[in-house]
Amino acid sequence: MLPWFIGFFGLTLGPILISLYLSFTDFDLLTAPHWNGGANFVRIFTADAKFIQSMRVTLFFVIVSVPLKLAFALGVALLLNRGMRGLPIYRAIFYLPSLLGASVAIAVLWRQLFAGNGLVNQFLLNFGIVGPSWISNPRYSLWTLIALAVWQFGSPMIIFLAGLRQIPLDMYEAASLDGAGRWRMFRKITLPLLTPVIFFNAIIQTIEGFKSFTPAFIISGGTGNPINSTLFYTLYLYQEAFGFFRMGYASALAWILLVIVALFTSFSFLTSKYWVHYDN
Repeated sequence: MLPWFIGFFGLTLGPILISLYLSFTDFDLLTAPHWNGGANFVRIFTADAKFIQSMRVTLFFVIVSVPLKLAFALGVALLLNRGMRGLPIYRAIFYLPSLLGASVAIAVLWRQLFAGNGLVNQFLLNFGIVGPSWISNPRYSLWTLIALAVWQFGSPMIIFLAGLRQIPLDMYEAASLDGAGRWRMFRKITLPLLTPVIFFNAIIQTIEGFKSFTPAFIISGGTGNPINSTLFYTLYLYQEAFGFFRMGYASALAWILLVIVALFTSFSFLTSKYWVHYDN
């Protein structure tokens, strides 16, 4: 257990506690931290417009991308659950975006796809449609990041598929004998028995959504532009820490994000008793 304890206290708990201390200081990475009490938090909530904007962008991203990703993942899992030939190959292919989606290379590729003369607009020209420059237009830039997040549906899809395999087939056979159609069986059997898996995926993907950083950083060039439309909370935190060397202020932002994620998770657990159904 000693290596694990060294890693936990040295690489996880230690930095967490240090960042908590730094959140109450004025620290520029070059000089010693100077204690300033709660000044960082007061400034965040009273005099920081970019904090409000980054929170608005992040919340919109999470609220839209997570349900779309889960719906898409569940749809693909239902298709793969029909017992088609070559299922392991399909699972590997669909899971691949989840492994690559958060990488710098994929973010660069995504930026090229949605550029003004990118592949997406070249495809639209075949139908006589002149597409905009998706990543430089504030009306569409965030939607390109949402599309990238939804494309990374492989991980929840694999978990949904495992959950579908655990549903007894005799329940569907009994419902079919009673005259239930596919849609009714989906609503009355599949969804209720799959709610624990839906709940797990929703929690994990929500946390991942709040932590999303690389695509926004690469596609916007680290600025969050155009007009801060892709200024994710983590990107703003990065700018404060390593762009302006306000590490104390960035630590305060990090702890606010931790509290927000904890509140979302706690709310999900409190409300789960009304819609998550277990065997008992």
